[in-house]
Amino acid sequence: MRARYGVPLGIAAAGAAGLVYAAGFEARSFRLRRVTVPVLPPGMRPLRILQVSDIHMVSGQRKKQRWLRSLAGLRPDFVINTGDNLSDPEGVPEVLDALGPLMEFPGAYVFGSNDYYGPKLRNPARYLLEKTQGRHGLNGNKPVVDAVHNPWEDLRDGFDGAGWLNLTNTRGTLKVEGMSVELTGLDDPHIKRDRYARVAGGPSDSADLSLGVVHAPYLRTLDAFTADGYPLILAGHTHGGQLCIPFYGALVTNCDLDTERVKGLSTHTAEGHTAYMHVSAGCGTNRYTPVRFACPPEASLLTLVGRED
Repeated sequence: MRARYGVPLGIAAAGAAGLVYAAGFEARSFRLRRVTVPVLPPGMRPLRILQVSDIHMVSGQRKKQRWLRSLAGLRPDFVINTGDNLSDPEGVPEVLDALGPLMEFPGAYVFGSNDYYGPKLRNPARYLLEKTQGRHGLNGNKPVVDAVHNPWEDLRDGFDGAGWLNLTNTRGTLKVEGMSVELTGLDDPHIKRDRYARVAGGPSDSADLSLGVVHAPYLRTLDAFTADGYPLILAGHTHGGQLCIPFYGALVTNCDLDTERVKGLSTHTAEGHTAYMHVSAGCGTNRYTPVRFACPPEASLLTLVGRED
């Protein structure tokens, strides 16, 4: 009898241990990714960008809040928030409190679908099915019905009140140490709110540096930014795959981006132009799937340096 049930029980025990690790440890094992990107004009002093993404705040997540507040100690030149701050309609005050010290620095933001709509319980296997069928978000799936509407206006007002630039299908400019940093942003492509035609045309001649900012790195937005000549694109959304296989990597990206570029720094090419792209794995999870495996939560500190012409 022992031989008959030994293997299944062993598998079940290993699975349970993995779930405890993924939910109890790794999902709260916050890290800082450090990246150097050669995109500045030669001779320009380095710029340090702190990128935060996919916070998915649920009321009561004290450790995450303390960690986010501690990031102010990095003293970045400016902050970029690439969306999905919420996973709880009651989470806005805690997001604003956690990001309060960071809002003392210049910054800008775009929203993701979870800023607008509350999450629903969902079978994680559906992400694999949608990948095989080429369907992601509203890009191929039926419109969401009976969605919970998050108080995104309160979040917007808090960010705007701190002086952060709202990049919802628009452009903005930050003055950083006498430098002009132009930011061009899109609303979330995952729910088809992106309107690139409103911001098309590429970087301004007057800017020292121009960046593209978007929540979900769908190929149509990456192609548009790259073809227009932006040297660097910042995005989030993918959670780095969230549940990854050690020594293999991510199985899904929850968009049409390939899994090889699911997180970190890579490049994208379109119409003869090449841009750097940085995708943050984010620091949170959907409240109904609060697990990460082989993909710890993160923020990113990007040091921009002179390019090699």
